[in-house]
Amino acid sequence: MSQSSDFRYLVRIKGKDLDGRKKLIPALSDIRGVGDNFAQSVVSSLGLDPRARLGTLGEAQLRELEKALLDGSSLKVPQWALNRRKDPETGESKQLIASDLDIANKSDVDREKNVQSWKGIRHGLGLKVRGQRTRTTGRHGRTVGVRKSALQAAAAAKSAGDEEKKK
Repeated sequence: MSQSSDFRYLVRIKGKDLDGRKKLIPALSDIRGVGDNFAQSVVSSLGLDPRARLGTLGEAQLRELEKALLDGSSLKVPQWALNRRKDPETGESKQLIASDLDIANKSDVDREKNVQSWKGIRHGLGLKVRGQRTRTTGRHGRTVGVRKSALQAAAAAKSAGDEEKKK
């Protein structure tokens, strides 16, 4: 690791403080919406060394890197590496990061609720959306279950009732 005077331990990209001691790809993956594949594609398309530490990059390289992260579709990044393929509003593929990704996800869920699709109904009811089981998992709020004492009391009452019928 370089210990020169221009090494930065904290690098701020798109409103997120990143550890300058990490290598480029793991450091960029710490940004919400940037995965390993997209980070690798951006680094290779910019011609940066993936083994370099984030804190060793110069100011111009950091600006170029941030611009590439904001507009990933303009680079030679493959379509499958983008996280917003065929956007419903515009129809184009793009890469969203940080708060833009949160806003897009919220609008997608709201659109599903307005259309009243199956996914929208499940979202509205606060249930699992993607076909997971709900018999035992996903419970929140009031406790659901059977108390052992209640079972014993019911069994005792039933056996007392059965003895009454026999007499």
